[in-house]
Amino acid sequence: MATIIAVARDDVHRFSKPLLPSIRLLTGLGIEGDAHCGETVKHRSRVKVDPTQPNLRQVHLIHEELFGELAAGGFSLQPGDLGENVTTRGIDLLALPVGTRLRLGAEALVEITGLRNPCIQIEAFRPGLLKAVLGRDADGNLIRKAGVMAIVLEGGEIRPGDSIGLTLPALPHRALERV
Repeated sequence: MATIIAVARDDVHRFSKPLLPSIRLLTGLGIEGDAHCGETVKHRSRVKVDPTQPNLRQVHLIHEELFGELAAGGFSLQPGDLGENVTTRGIDLLALPVGTRLRLGAEALVEITGLRNPCIQIEAFRPGLLKAVLGRDADGNLIRKAGVMAIVLEGGEIRPGDSIGLTLPALPHRALERV
């Protein structure tokens, strides 16, 4: 069963986010009180390019299983360290297609928009980590492992221990790309 392991938010732009007992998702905006909350893009480098872009990065989700993979490479990480809002267990987030909907707890509903594109901030956080969250498939294509981004379709409060329901979009499915 897919579950929420941890939730986090931060009201300023810092790399890591502090864990909380619960967070509130706001329809069309993101996480209440988070620096990335809003209808338009809040990621600082993207704001410089075009501050009117829609915010497709309202919620950042990472699968807890990534921490085990990274630990095998010598990186000790905890939920919130990579700046995610929601840490999950039991769901292969990276394999989901664009448009997948996740029911978080009893109320909140998010839609996956794409992959988080890991940036140099990850390298500044822990040297060597950027390379560890990137990989190559059998055809040599780049694999981004640093989680997925989503928008909030229905708001609500979520907390560790809440279940995660999954609804795939209609076929044909589109593979996740960076957003």
